Order: sequence, then structure tokens, then C-alpha cells
Amino acid sequence: MSESTVSTASEPNGLPAMTSRNGNERNFDESGAQRLERQLFLALLGGMLLLVAWLGRFAFGFEQQVADIAATLGALILVIPLARGAVKEVLAGRPSSDALASLAVLAAIAVGEYLAAGFLAFFLWLAELILSRTAWGAQRAIRELVELTPDIARVIDKDGNEVECRLADVTKGAVVRVRPGENLPVDGRVVDGRTDINQASLTGEAIPIEATTGTEVYAGTANLTGQIDVEVTAIAGETTIGKVEQLIREAESSRSRRQELIENLAAYYVPVVLMVAMLVWFFNAKSSDPMVKQDAAVRAITVLVVTCPGALLISYPTAMVAAFAAAARLGIMIKQTRTLEAAGNIDTVVMDKTGTLTTGKFAVSRLAPAEGVEGAVLLQAAADAEQASNHPLARSILETAKRARISPRKMTGYSEIHGRGVKGETSDGMLHAGRSGWLLELNPAIEGAVREVEEKIDGMSGVHVMLGDRYLGAVGLEDKLRMNAREVITNLREAGVRRICIFTGDRLSVAKRVGQTVGVDSIEAECLPEEKHEELKYLISKGHRTLVVGDGINDGPILASADVGVAMGLSGSDIATNSAGVALMNDDLRHVPFLLDLARKTKSIVGLNIAASLLLALIGLALAATGQIDIYVTPFYQAVAYVFVIANSLRLVRFGEDFAEEEQRRIEELNSRRAKPRRRAMDRGGEVAAAG
Repeated sequence: MSESTVSTASEPNGLPAMTSRNGNERNFDESGAQRLERQLFLALLGGMLLLVAWLGRFAFGFEQQVADIAATLGALILVIPLARGAVKEVLAGRPSSDALASLAVLAAIAVGEYLAAGFLAFFLWLAELILSRTAWGAQRAIRELVELTPDIARVIDKDGNEVECRLADVTKGAVVRVRPGENLPVDGRVVDGRTDINQASLTGEAIPIEATTGTEVYAGTANLTGQIDVEVTAIAGETTIGKVEQLIREAESSRSRRQELIENLAAYYVPVVLMVAMLVWFFNAKSSDPMVKQDAAVRAITVLVVTCPGALLISYPTAMVAAFAAAARLGIMIKQTRTLEAAGNIDTVVMDKTGTLTTGKFAVSRLAPAEGVEGAVLLQAAADAEQASNHPLARSILETAKRARISPRKMTGYSEIHGRGVKGETSDGMLHAGRSGWLLELNPAIEGAVREVEEKIDGMSGVHVMLGDRYLGAVGLEDKLRMNAREVITNLREAGVRRICIFTGDRLSVAKRVGQTVGVDSIEAECLPEEKHEELKYLISKGHRTLVVGDGINDGPILASADVGVAMGLSGSDIATNSAGVALMNDDLRHVPFLLDLARKTKSIVGLNIAASLLLALIGLALAATGQIDIYVTPFYQAVAYVFVIANSLRLVRFGEDFAEEEQRRIEELNSRRAKPRRRAMDRGGEVAAAG
């Protein structure tokens, strides 16, 4: 059916009107369930009248005039939504499926074929109801997301008392208290308490996470075991779950070039069909055979009925809705339909290293002080420099310093230099910490000392430290490779990807170790964000169709510029909304080759839908023009095309079930391992040794 009638909602995107999420008001203009119930009642009423007319005429031998009364009433009831859609199409200057269907139904009534008209309208409306049910499912999913976030938050005031207030009145920086069994109302950072949090509503991951002081938590997730106080970092539509809701809305309302092509084809298709119907009527009306001449109008109407392009118009949206459902089941949020289309043509994949191919959880492996510098002095200076940074390397250094009972000292004039490092003023002078290249730009005289230190931390990520003009050395950190990274690279090649690259700001030796382990084709190391962008533009200029996977922190420009940008995990939620076309709600890299497989499968399904719709229309046209098909059979013939397209598209809903079952087995294995009691030994000597 055309877009105007398939959509049962009041908003242009096919979703029910909803007030702003400020305050989480949930006043939908009309329940999708009620609307479906009303439509179903009218469809059943019209269908029952048609059934009575058919049985009365062919089974019980009623007079034709008596049977025609019930058939006419049924046809008129069922043609109402088609006529409404037809008026909208004509007023918009784009007559399409509903206009052609309404014309066929009204023409059949005009020549006295009331049963044929009624059955045609009945089957067309049934197809619309199926699509309406699918759209309502998406609307219900959004309502369920919205309802995960409470309306009321308990804010802790200056005196430490709990004050209940509307979510609209909560501001960033406030502290809210969440008790066991409650859902979190905001995104934030735990400042007090310890608990287990179930994040399955966002990530699909069944295993709860342990949240302690400093842990990032998200609105809509469930607090299971303990009371926590959370400092608010995002509210309402800014929260991760709010952005997921927006992603679903954008996906529902987006239109791709292929969808527009199908609709344009339907716009040309309608006048062609009308012309063919007129020619069929003209030549049959001029026939010397009285019977053929008498049936000229019926044959022309039969042509209109069997060539109605409804199945063609639902070929694309039904497949896309099914594909989005398959992706969402695994925590893959696709922003627009054109993104899924583009994913089906990818031949080059670019991956960030830290947080993508690796876990992003660094651990200090070695202290490499310069000659004449104590390890404790180096660690103290590194902790001083990194105390205000949120970078993963900085957090690892501070954690190691804490275990070694080293506390960061006060520093003034702190600033972070994008892609280079941090600097600040201490009582002993200006302190710099970051990339070796940056320190060499500031003080070329330390080149020899830097070279000696880098040999000691070869293959590790290094944070180099300089106090004044004195080079202190470097802290060597290692990041664990994701356990399925090599398998993912293999799967990408099996999915048809010809080139796989690593773009990273880390040192070449570190990137090389990771690249050789997983088996990529090329590595671009020590890249600033703008340099990554230039490298990607070069690939695109050479005709590569690119997919970029990043953690959403420094990869914004290339995520936005690629044909498909994929942001990893919840840490990438901001960039997923603003830059990337796809957000993975957990950190399982195996979802990337799955996305490519799903895109290619969807492309195949849509192509098959279009081909089958056009082929059935052409066959029907030939049969109708030659009088080989009875007008009473045409509604059933039309229904065959709808049933084929919908059934073929629904195959995508089950796509990836094996993947989901494998994930569930993995989760069960992890749960069983956690259930086994384990003894842990603490080697304090090892900790002190690691700290230098």
C-alpha cells in the first residue's frame, strides 16, 4: 500500500505523537492497540458481509439481488481506507497503489461485480493491517523504552536529605539516590555505594555488572542489590536510552534511495496500467464476438485489479522492518535504512585499535625511568600529570599509583592537548606527559634518552614524562586483545571484505603487534584524529566502500565520513547519535561481520520481493487481457503477491538466531564459572614491584 495508508500514526514518521521526554510525560495521542482493534472490527464486519453474500449466492441459492446487497455493503465498508489513501495520493500529485486499487474496486461495483470488488478491498486491507501491526510493534517498543525511565528521582540536597522531584527538574551535577529494585532515572557516575546493575535493556547482556564508586551507569537499567548515590551526567533525551529511542524513530522515518526508486517506479506504473486497461477495453469493445464485446469492461477492470502495485510498494519496508528487528535483538541499533543498504556493499573495513580490537583496559606492565631517575619518582610525576584526565591510560596509571600508596600532588594550570598529552604547573616546575613525539617537539635534546627508554617498552603503549627540561622516562602499559578479534577478521573476509586496516594514535610497534596477531592488511599508526580522516578520504577517493569501527571518542570525523560508521559499546553512545550510523550496545566485535551478512541478506530479500511482485503483475496482466482469469479470482491472485512478499521478508526476523543462541550459551558458561568458588591470592610484592 502507499505510505499514506500504511502509516497508521499521526506523525510523519509513522509513529504515534508523543510529548517531549522532558519530565518523561507519556501522552500518546492514540493507542496503537485501540486503532488496530477498530480496524480489525471493520475488516471482520466487511468480511462477514462478503462471506454471507458468497454463501447465499453459491451455497444456498439466494437471489443475486439479495446477495448483492450484503456484498455491496461489505465492499463499501472495506473501500473506505483505500479511498482515503487515494484522495491523499491524488492531492499530493502522486497517484499510486491506493488510487489504482480504489479505481478498480469502484469500477467493479459500477459494472455489478460486487463480490469481486469486496474481496479485492478485503485482501488489500488485510495487507494494510499486517503492516499496521508491524508499525505498532515499533511504537510499542518505543513506549517500553520510555517507560524504563522513572518519572520521579530522589535528589540528595545539601543537608543530605532525600527530596523527591520530577525528572524534568533534575539538573546535571545533582546527586540522586537509587534503591534496590528500582530503575535508574538518569545517566551518571556512582559516588557512593555498591550494587549489581542489569544493563540488558541497553546492551542485551544478561550478566549484571558490579557498580562501585566511579562506575558509569545509565538510565533505564535496573539496580538489583544495593543502594547507590549517582552524580547526574545526562538527563531526559541526552541519556543513552533516550538516544536509543531517537535512533529507533529516525530509523522508522528514514527513506533510502532504493525505497524512493520503488515509489517513483510505482508512480510511473499507475498511468501505464491505466493505459493498458483502456487499450484492453477498446480492443475488446471493437471485437466482432458478442461475448468478448460484452465482457470488455470486466476485462479492463480485471487488468486494474491484478496489476495493483501494493505488493511492490511493501517489498522494501517489510524487509527493512524485519532486518531491524533481527539487528535489535542482538543489540545492534541502526540509525537509518540507507545505512543498512550501504553495509551490503562494503569492501574495506577500518578499525581503531584501542577499545575496538583491544579491550581498552590498560595495565601498567613496566616502568622505564631514564638514567638517574628512580621508578617511584617517575610514577609520582606520571600520577601528578594524569590526575585530571579521563583517558584509559591515565586511569591505569592512577590505579597503579594508588596501589603503591602514591597520592597525586596539587597541580595548577592543567590543560589537555588533543592527541598529544597533558601539561600543568607543579611546585617543581612545568610537567608534561604524553606522546614521545610531542615531548621531542618541546625539547629535541632528549631524543637519545627517549630512544633508550622506548627500547625498554617496545610493543607497549607508553606515556612519556618530562619535568621542566628533564626527561624522567616512560610508563609502559599493555592492552589485552579481544579474545574473538582474530575470528572477527576471518569472518569479515568471508563476508566479502577485501581490505582491513588499523588506524590508531598508538605507536607503530604496538599497532604492529596487534595487526600481525589478528592478520590485517595495513596499519596507520601514531595518527592524530585529523590524520585518520585524511587517510580515510584517500581510501574513499580510490573507490573503496568503507566501514569504520571506533570507540566513539577520537574517531568522530571518520565515523561520520565513512559509508558506514559503527560505534562500539555504551562508551560510543554520544558519537553513535551524532556521527556513526550504527551503535553496538555491547562490545562484541562479532556483531560487525553479522551486520554485513544481514545487510547482504536484506538486499537479496528486497530484490527477490521486487522481482516476484513485478513478475506476478505481468503474468496477471497477460491473463486478464486475454480473458484467462476470472474477476472473482483476481483478489486471491493479488493476495498471493502480498503473502509472498510478507513471508519472504519475515525470513529476516529469524536471521541470526544461531548467533543469538551461541551468545546465550557463552553467557551461561560465564555464569557457571562465576558460580564456582575460587580462591584468590594477593601478591603484594608483585604489586609493589609493578609500581617500581
